[in-house]
Amino acid sequence: MNAKRILLVDDNPNDIELAICALEEVGVSDEVAVVNDGDEALAYLRREGTFAERPEGNPVVTVLDMKMPKVSGLEVLRQIKADEQLRNIPVVMLTSSREQQDLENSYAAGVNAYIVKPVDFEQFLSAVKQIGNFWTQMNEPPPISHAA
Repeated sequence: MNAKRILLVDDNPNDIELAICALEEVGVSDEVAVVNDGDEALAYLRREGTFAERPEGNPVVTVLDMKMPKVSGLEVLRQIKADEQLRNIPVVMLTSSREQQDLENSYAAGVNAYIVKPVDFEQFLSAVKQIGNFWTQMNEPPPISHAA
């Protein structure tokens, strides 16, 4: 069985640091890949460029920020769900956006969960712990695709 990697996509260094701390507390921080924008996320998932040599297999979940430079979280989500090799990867939008349009667009594009980043430090840690615990410990990941 492949390691239960989490792909964390966020351009805010503080949020990344907090998320890693929270994931350490649930014992999954060793399996977190961090990228800082949508371009890097897609390169990671497609094993392109600097990520060509990353371990095979998809993450058990991709945690995406909505508002990022280069390629938005919503566009990353759309590209994941349009790709035969990637579409089964669960995607959690972890964003500061409370905009109804972002919520609707995310679900229309196939997001598995939409979580508004809590402003409170402890609530943020709790939310990330729950994401990590659910997707790596409780959820059964999709079967490995053997499509060409």
